[in-house]
Amino acid sequence: MSRRLLVCGGAGFIGSNFIRYYLKTHLDGVVVNYDKLTYAGNLDNLSEVKNDKRYAFVRGDITDLALLNRVMKKWRITHVINFAAETHVDRSIHGGAKEFVLTNTLGVQMILDAVRFNGIQKFINVSTDEVYGSLALDNRSKFTEETPIAPNMPYAAAKAGGDLMCRAYFVTHGAPVVVTHCSNNYGPYQFPEKLIPFFIFKLLQGEKVPVYGDGLNVRDWVHVMDHAAALDLLLQKGQAGEVYNIGADNERDNLEVTRFILKIMGYGEDRIEYVTDRPGHDRRYAIDASKIRALGWKPAYARDKFEQGLRETIDWYEANTAWVEKLWEKKHKEMNIFQKSLKRSARRMRSAT
Repeated sequence: MSRRLLVCGGAGFIGSNFIRYYLKTHLDGVVVNYDKLTYAGNLDNLSEVKNDKRYAFVRGDITDLALLNRVMKKWRITHVINFAAETHVDRSIHGGAKEFVLTNTLGVQMILDAVRFNGIQKFINVSTDEVYGSLALDNRSKFTEETPIAPNMPYAAAKAGGDLMCRAYFVTHGAPVVVTHCSNNYGPYQFPEKLIPFFIFKLLQGEKVPVYGDGLNVRDWVHVMDHAAALDLLLQKGQAGEVYNIGADNERDNLEVTRFILKIMGYGEDRIEYVTDRPGHDRRYAIDASKIRALGWKPAYARDKFEQGLRETIDWYEANTAWVEKLWEKKHKEMNIFQKSLKRSARRMRSAT
């Protein structure tokens, strides 16, 4: 029997790439995209599959349990994967964490209830390596699935809350849930709040790129299509109650990534502008992905292919100027709304004191 897959948050960067990957590799599969369409959700990301008879879209919030139940029943869903999340770290720091807790913790709990009520065969909750906290720059240790959860930022804490709900529902109810912790993703269709597309967009506009602090914060970069392949494998082979780390063994500091982008786009380091570091900025993330590699997953864009992956990503943005211009306009509107929200929050705090 073919899978009937509910993809929560499928209009975002990773979710939309996963949907396209899944429909290409599973010709008998059915995908229902369930997305709230917040600022980072973009149905233009899925224009090439919108008329596919195996694909459907439902606008909805993962905190709406009644709607989740109706959707699962209507489409006879067998499997669920959740990408829906508030992910903008700076927003969680400066704009308040309420929406992060509602989506990243409560939303996961609502999906878990719907999974129980509807006899779902497997639920994958896509989380982040940021729940583990930070590693030191001066050692070569890596996060494993046994690393204690120790988030340092509100975004990561809210994601950790969802992960712990998954554990609790597995232990208490036997929920068929798998949790993944992935490192930093890059690739096409990414909203320009993240480092790589943000810097590409800035350079396309003739502007400088802002590097936080000394630029030596280290991340393990994985191509979004490698991430999609890993998740597809876990739908097949992932064991309920287990956690799987996903990383490409591709550690790079932010300054190195910035220099790669500048080189590929034909700019010098005079385009770098160093800015004040953000609060709680974790120094290093590194993933031990041996557990999922033992299942047969291997990234196509490993460390030696990172520059190629970056070049293909930049080529995609340069070739899709209409998508870029439309999203850049959306990004500016979103930032204006965010700044107004910050001002309102500051006024409320001053009046409260």
